Amino acid sequence: MTENAWTRWPSREALGREGTSRPRRILAWAVRVLVLAMLLWGAYHQRHMGVQGVAAGMAGVVVAGVLAWALFRTTYQHRLVPSLALMCALMALAAGAEATGFQGAALVIWCGCAITGLERLPLGAALPVTTTCLAAYSAFNNDVWMTTAATVAGMALAGYVLRLDAEARGNAQRLLAQERAARAAEAESAALAERARIAREIHDVLAHSLSAQLVHLEAARLLIENGADRDRILERVVAARGMARDGLAETRQALSALRGELTPLEDFLSDLVSGADGAEVTVTGERRPLPAEASQAVRRVAQEALTNVRKHAQGSKVRLRLDYSEHEVTLDVRDSGGRPGELTASGAGYGLLGMRERAELLGGSLDAGPDEEGFVVTLKVPV
Repeated sequence: MTENAWTRWPSREALGREGTSRPRRILAWAVRVLVLAMLLWGAYHQRHMGVQGVAAGMAGVVVAGVLAWALFRTTYQHRLVPSLALMCALMALAAGAEATGFQGAALVIWCGCAITGLERLPLGAALPVTTTCLAAYSAFNNDVWMTTAATVAGMALAGYVLRLDAEARGNAQRLLAQERAARAAEAESAALAERARIAREIHDVLAHSLSAQLVHLEAARLLIENGADRDRILERVVAARGMARDGLAETRQALSALRGELTPLEDFLSDLVSGADGAEVTVTGERRPLPAEASQAVRRVAQEALTNVRKHAQGSKVRLRLDYSEHEVTLDVRDSGGRPGELTASGAGYGLLGMRERAELLGGSLDAGPDEEGFVVTLKVPV
């Protein structure tokens, strides 16, 4: 054994009652009642005693109970000196009982101290205590030596088995507490991840739509203040209404995605470019369902890329290519270049940074930059 094994206390989980089953608690109380009965029987069965003898025996039983209760408390708190002092007090009480003729009570106290010490004290302190108590028991017991030896061996074995059982129960309690903590941390992590996912969806869907609406509404306000004609003001209001309608449709799509009700990716891309002139969608590779997060990444990047085309390259031709390979899916959005749109200044949308963040969260990548004709956005997501 290592030095640590000699000085290590049984864990508080082992010494406490938490996690103890109902049958075990009933058994523990039955043992306590049995010990109390043995103390009383050992105190009074040998001879008739007067009132003083009865009072002395009862006082001794009460003192032994109080000392045992205190010993259980101090050992649970891992206080070595008070525990040893209480053990010495109990052994002294047993010696006093033996000297005054209460031999049965003395033997019970020595046995209890031997087993309790081995169960609840560090081994370095338990062995001297148990040895002393068992030696006293052997010296004053009137049974034949073989019976006494068997009883001493049985008590030593019982104390050590109780110690091992308590440690096993304590280890089980610690493992259970660790498992509960791990489950709580996992649940909290999952909740935070879901919150982050919902936050990304809300941001991706509404941010650029609301910013564009603000641009149109602000322009309408300025036109009203400057006394512009009705048609120009109405044009801005109608544009803002269109942005709101598109944002509402995208919000519904996002809510459907959060519920797992996703339309096929190819249909989504076709619907996305249906209202744009000069836009086409090409799908290559073996089509297959994608994980929800990967599918959402492709959808949001396609939306944002087309929004950027409307902002910065009006009138350009747009080509979307979706390629299914064995281990990843690739989305390529290219425009042929065009003139800046009227929403160029509305830069509070999702943007390249948000698209790249979404891709990297999934272990993918996003590249964006000009090419020989216009601008190209390429998303790669492992699946």
